[in-house]
Amino acid sequence: MRGRLQWVLWDVKDTILKVRTSVGEQYCKEAERMGLSLNPVEVEDAFRQAYRHYSSHYPNYGVTQGLDGRIWWMRVVRDTFSRCRVQEPALLDTLAHKLYHNFCSPENWEVFPDSKKALESCSSLGLKLGVVSNFDSRLEGILRACDLLSHFSFLVTSEEAGVAKPHPAIFHQALQRCGVAATNVAHIGDHYVYDYLTSRSLGIHGFLLDRQSKHHQPHVPPEHRLSSLDQLPSRLQEHISEDRNS
Repeated sequence: MRGRLQWVLWDVKDTILKVRTSVGEQYCKEAERMGLSLNPVEVEDAFRQAYRHYSSHYPNYGVTQGLDGRIWWMRVVRDTFSRCRVQEPALLDTLAHKLYHNFCSPENWEVFPDSKKALESCSSLGLKLGVVSNFDSRLEGILRACDLLSHFSFLVTSEEAGVAKPHPAIFHQALQRCGVAATNVAHIGDHYVYDYLTSRSLGIHGFLLDRQSKHHQPHVPPEHRLSSLDQLPSRLQEHISEDRNS
């Protein structure tokens, strides 16, 4: 007999909210305030290179190598602009500082239209909600600014946890916060490996959010796949009803 569903864990970025405009555009807007004229496409490409470099050499914000999210991101910003021929150290530092703090603002994030209703519906079903996200310490402030924080009983970020998805340890930390077994928990996220496969491997009821139909793995059952968060409450209700009848 499986456990009664009591909790829903949520991924955040590209599940509940997304960056409002491209990183290249946002970086260029800040650079323009500093008197620089840069190409957003070039900056976006430079950012992707810098992000890949730091993710490879200093994974999960370098927390096991003496860094933290703020230092890590400021280095990524500096590296991005350096690749675009901005070399003045003081200017790079100012851009890094401003952009790090800019991404705490709700102006830079867009909440998906179906997010708040889905969160409210889950709570109406008597389910408690938590977050498991590969994110830095700014997440709490971002969720508060976007009027989402009150929906969640706890947040587990990869910076705080010291380990990132798909490592199962971050889910184990979340399960400890839930205080129930994995079979009493569902998880919703947009990444096939980080969210769906990892949660399912631990016995959590994982759902794969696939807004743009980009996941084509044939072994993901239709009942585990969502094209919108609007579909989630009914799927969870099915679990609850089956549990009551078992």
